[in-house]
Amino acid sequence: MPKPSHLRSVDPTPAPAAQGAAPRPSGVAVETLPKPGKRRKFSAAEKLRIVRAAAACTERGDIEALLRREGIYSSLLAAWRKQLALHGSEALAGRKPGRKPKHDAKDRRIAELEKRSARLEEKLALAEKLIDLQKKVSAILGVNLTTDEER
Repeated sequence: MPKPSHLRSVDPTPAPAAQGAAPRPSGVAVETLPKPGKRRKFSAAEKLRIVRAAAACTERGDIEALLRREGIYSSLLAAWRKQLALHGSEALAGRKPGRKPKHDAKDRRIAELEKRSARLEEKLALAEKLIDLQKKVSAILGVNLTTDEER
């Protein structure tokens, strides 16, 4: 079996050089593919256009020609069709890659405020205990803690 090449034949008739295809000695036009390792990204509009174009295909082989022309696999088209059917055109919009953050900004703010509230409640409890202690000490010593303004 021959090794796969980064070149593939597209059309048995020679294509003009302006279209990016180079004629081979056999007369078959060869289209160069993008360099491997460069992942293609499709916008939601492109995905929707391709899905609608696939839906408009009526003759045998039209979808295969569309897939070759767009340079995508049938599994990708099937996944786009499924997303469109389940969630509408909003599902075709790309999502940010990677794991979703455990907490968003609102959750982080809530956790920060809860922690601050707990610290302040601890300080308040300590202050109340100190005030009670001062009242007991003044009662033992017989010192009146009321000021002239409170009388």
